[in-house]
Amino acid sequence: MKQFFSRHGRILTLVGVLVPLIILFVYVALRSGPLAPVLVTVAAVEERSITPALFGIGTVDARYTYKIGPTFAGRLKQLDVHVGDRVRAGQMLGEMDPIDLDDRIRSQEAALKRAEAVFREARARQVFAQTQAQRYEELLVVRSTSEEIAAAKWQELQVANAALSAARDEIDRVRADRAAVISQRSNLRLIAPVDGLVTVRAADPGTTVVAGQAVVEVIDQQSLWVNVRFDQISATYLAAGLPARIVLRSRGGQTLVGRVLWVEPLADPITEETLAKVVFDVPPIPLPPVGELAEITVALPALAAAPVIPNAAIQRANGRLGVWQVVDGDPHFTPIKLGAADLDGFMQVNKGLKTGDRVVVYSEKMLGEHSRIHVVERIPGVAR
Repeated sequence: MKQFFSRHGRILTLVGVLVPLIILFVYVALRSGPLAPVLVTVAAVEERSITPALFGIGTVDARYTYKIGPTFAGRLKQLDVHVGDRVRAGQMLGEMDPIDLDDRIRSQEAALKRAEAVFREARARQVFAQTQAQRYEELLVVRSTSEEIAAAKWQELQVANAALSAARDEIDRVRADRAAVISQRSNLRLIAPVDGLVTVRAADPGTTVVAGQAVVEVIDQQSLWVNVRFDQISATYLAAGLPARIVLRSRGGQTLVGRVLWVEPLADPITEETLAKVVFDVPPIPLPPVGELAEITVALPALAAAPVIPNAAIQRANGRLGVWQVVDGDPHFTPIKLGAADLDGFMQVNKGLKTGDRVVVYSEKMLGEHSRIHVVERIPGVAR
């Protein structure tokens, strides 16, 4: 009997030690082991208005580019500017070889002098013929001459008038030819149409160029704008006149103010982007180089109030877009239909949630329908 009680006491002692250990193990497993609840942060669905915005990348470009070249084929005689030179309106940038144009101008001037001399002679003959015709008309009245002689004088007057008209037409023709050659000669001078910057020098002296070929390209730096590309998915409400914030790559984060000048009617079907032009309200000083990258943010009109959630709460499960909604302390995946978004990280929910619903924003690890969760203010190691 004594041995029985001794053996029974050892069993009770062993049970008394193991049971607390088992309870402690289960407790630890449920609190910090693989069966522990997943730490999550939650947010309530809010009903409020958001101001969506578009973000795009663009390049600085010149609105006006002037391609300067000859109006007819020829050889470039001189070119006095290089890429990067600033030019003034009316400044001569270069000149084409005139070849024989100067000789043709002198020839036309000589021809004009001859035509003017012929005109003066024809004018004198016309005056003389008119005087004679009037004199013989008076003599005919007093019967001092015959009708045949008077008619001959009137015929001579008509011939003199025709010769005078032909001489006048010849002067007009020679003057027009001379003006055309002078205009052609003046077109040999390559003149800057505006104050600007030389961006292209496409030929050197001695090069033969064809009519219409650009020898020099000049841009008007005061007409700079930004060619911007926006994702078509979010560019529905993009329109001319909307305010824009411009951040140039070279300005170290400095924000410049601008506006959308217009939205291009043709989109890019390859990149699925909408193209737009953004101008500066005040041109930056110093002016940025053409081709510099710029980040553009366009503020769209504010939307009507609707349920809003943080975009960090949006998840995809089994090919469906939705959120993990907290219902009675447990996570349930709820499919949703999204609306517009802003750049502060909030998105409208058009279907699936209502104001006041609680959704998981961040979780310690991936959730499932049978996951246990524990709501905390902040998950260690996750940025707020």
